[in-house]
Amino acid sequence: MGDFKRTTQSPPSDEHVGRRNPSPGVHLQSLGATRVFLTVNTRDGLPWLANGEVQEKLVATWREATAWLIGDYLLMPDYLHAFVAPREIAIEIEDWIKYWKSQFRHRHNHAEWKFQSRGWHHRLRDDENCSVKWMYVMENPVRKGLVETPDEWTYKGKVFELGW
Repeated sequence: MGDFKRTTQSPPSDEHVGRRNPSPGVHLQSLGATRVFLTVNTRDGLPWLANGEVQEKLVATWREATAWLIGDYLLMPDYLHAFVAPREIAIEIEDWIKYWKSQFRHRHNHAEWKFQSRGWHHRLRDDENCSVKWMYVMENPVRKGLVETPDEWTYKGKVFELGW
């Protein structure tokens, strides 16, 4: 058995330069783990994500929307980063993102709490890549001047243990 691909994505080309949306689908591996780095922005860049109530409600939503599993995550005021992994390979990541966003919206219909229509994702190749990416993510609140050290930022956590 080797790798398999579950997308209609065309071969790589220079067309991606200047692209506004990510390529659909994720190249899933039949052997070993598939881990994806996900970014989802708020609609119009409104800064509503980094608060305790939103964090609690998002985590509850992610615990129930388990076609893909959220591992480590970090909420910034206007976007979130998360490491995710497929649990049900028949469900595309884009469909899962739409699903959990709709569940969140229906359960917690707050006028400002809206996400952009899509998310951005990138498959991580190995554990080292994941560690480097997470260290960079943890520095985001420091780079934005929201805290002095990454440990001071409270809007982060882990929903499921993904492991490699």
